[in-house]
Amino acid sequence: MGYSARRGFTNGSMKMTGAQRQAEMQARIQQMQEQVNAAQEAVENQEFTASVGGGVVEAKVNGKKEVLAVTIKPEAVDPEDVEMLQDLVVSAVNEALRQAGEAMDKSIEQATGGLDLGAFGL
Repeated sequence: MGYSARRGFTNGSMKMTGAQRQAEMQARIQQMQEQVNAAQEAVENQEFTASVGGGVVEAKVNGKKEVLAVTIKPEAVDPEDVEMLQDLVVSAVNEALRQAGEAMDKSIEQATGGLDLGAFGL
């Protein structure tokens, strides 16, 4: 066994060809992509709830960023101030969606170890 600054430690039977290294890298990327897909699916199946206005308006979304429910307590309904109620609904929905997006980002980051798979076209 010898050492070369370019090739590292060498042993006639231990050398990997460029094609072998590429195949190994592709296999690792494929495995990572499968982990990302599993992580995304897990988050998509979760539900995220946010409430605003002291709990008078609540929004529930899933990890697919679909609104599942909006709950409004009667005391939030003031015919003289419909704009406030509208603002509360928008705020609750946006917060629940932010939570879902944050969970997805964290899940993908954990699955990839922070590696940007977009650089590989994935």
